[in-house]
Amino acid sequence: MLERMEGADNGLACLHDEDYDVPFNKQNLNSDTLIFTSGRTAESLNGDWNFCVDLLDTGLRQKWFSLKPETPEGRTEPYDYDPYLGETVPVPSCWSMLKEKWYFFEGSAWYTRPVDLDELPADERLFLRVGAAQYDCKVFLNGEFLGNHYGGSTPFNVELTGHAKTGRNWLMLCVNNTRTLDRVPMRNTDWFNYGGVYRSVELYRTPKTFISDFFAYLVPDGSYEKIAVELQVDGPITTSVCVEIEELEIKAQVIVDDEGKGKVIISAKPELWSPENPKLYNARASLGDDQISDRIGFRQIEQIGTDVLLNGKPIFMRGISVHEDDEFTGKVLLDEDLAQRFKHAKELNCNFMRFAHYPHDERAAKMADEQGVLLWEEIPVYWAIDFKNPATLKDASNQLRELIKRDRNRASVIIWSVGNENPDTDERLSFMKSLIDTAHEMDPTRLTSAACLVNHAKNRIEDRLIQYINIVGINEYYGWYEENFEDLIDFLDNSDPGKPVVISETGADGYIGDGKIEKGFFSEDYMAEVYQKQIATLRQREFVKGISPWILYDFRVERRQNIFQQGWNRKGLIASDKKTKKTAFKLLSDFYAELKANN
Repeated sequence: MLERMEGADNGLACLHDEDYDVPFNKQNLNSDTLIFTSGRTAESLNGDWNFCVDLLDTGLRQKWFSLKPETPEGRTEPYDYDPYLGETVPVPSCWSMLKEKWYFFEGSAWYTRPVDLDELPADERLFLRVGAAQYDCKVFLNGEFLGNHYGGSTPFNVELTGHAKTGRNWLMLCVNNTRTLDRVPMRNTDWFNYGGVYRSVELYRTPKTFISDFFAYLVPDGSYEKIAVELQVDGPITTSVCVEIEELEIKAQVIVDDEGKGKVIISAKPELWSPENPKLYNARASLGDDQISDRIGFRQIEQIGTDVLLNGKPIFMRGISVHEDDEFTGKVLLDEDLAQRFKHAKELNCNFMRFAHYPHDERAAKMADEQGVLLWEEIPVYWAIDFKNPATLKDASNQLRELIKRDRNRASVIIWSVGNENPDTDERLSFMKSLIDTAHEMDPTRLTSAACLVNHAKNRIEDRLIQYINIVGINEYYGWYEENFEDLIDFLDNSDPGKPVVISETGADGYIGDGKIEKGFFSEDYMAEVYQKQIATLRQREFVKGISPWILYDFRVERRQNIFQQGWNRKGLIASDKKTKKTAFKLLSDFYAELKANN
């Protein structure tokens, strides 16, 4: 641990080397190494892990990962942390929710646990999957650095084959949630910066050659009678993969090329998925001893002029925005919380939800498939982003690719959104167009969007990004941040985007706890008044094809600190307890019920 620095005989690496992170920042765990796991057997590594916060990155500087298990009496040199002894925390969890002293902690933290393995058969491979860790996660096994992953909301895999041994192994994760200028998002956001391993950690076993990616979709040509299957094989290549959808009497062979890629188009007339009829089919693919499966719906979404068409019919998106946030668990999504989210959306008469401002737990999109709720999913290219920095674009592009690979079999997902409230600069336009091109390249079946900016000088929709996206998202807060509500009428009159507009955010804070007020800003009555005016105005605009007000639940955020906020955004239609509904909830529910009845 007291290694000498190169070029300075009296320099100690652990004290004086500020490039200590460079060897551990390869970002080699990314969309290219993400494997398809649906239908595979998972071995859970959830539970208690040894844990230590590490504000000064002493663990990387001193190489805690290289310590071997010893009794304290058996140690031969001083040490500042023993990864094998001491405090434990549950995985998944957010450290902010576990102890008050960790509430605002930003920095590195170390997770360690034993993994006991039988001898790995010669024809088998072993993979670790981390559902999400905020934000940079470095993986060590038995003291060996295997790689790191950037992005706090998407899953990643690391292959343990050839690194794991028979018997006891020690797995260590170094997770860092520090906000920096080159990350996505950057330093300044409007939601809480939780830290930790907050989604499941699992092991998966595969044969030497296995199906690493699988994408099945309705060919978007308007015929509704062709299904495409694209897949990727990893390992010594074989000639074909068998794909089956029994209910459609499909059994097809997909020929694989020298790079392991395969694609086939199959004649079929599936029952189309929609919110009214969320039909799903069991799809299966097999290659030798390897088999994967998924429940998939088939539908076509398209944008023509100012219309959004689902299966050839115009739709209006009756939506609500939602954060992944809980008063007691932070970003950890419990099954009952997930079910409650969709129950409340249904009570609002929603057919659409915006998952803001980052990829939510993948279970949410699966439930949306089952429940018949359309989804807008996005990556956190939020507010100020270093659009000139190639490293930032690399990070954003990887998060988008991981999200698409994870969720592109979900019929409910109809929109990939690539940004939120970013200033219209040349660098931003180039950055965002690159992301849009990536989305269309990876997935020809969905629409693209971004929450664009309003030109307040001209009071109209004006953003050069509009020419490249399918749906124009607009965050407008007339009656709240823009105090003169009459400006909303002028704003809509002045705007002619030529494409469908979704009001991706609107609303007002309404505080209903102790010390609440009856009138004015932050009162429940004022919030309801804003909703009444918004509903009366937006219903008259032909190019407005959807609304997702801000937001379903009050959520935690550091920057909101007045006497009514106290660290929370109070724009939720339901309070932070996720039970107490505000007056505006019924107003929106009644409006959506009327729209639903008239469609």
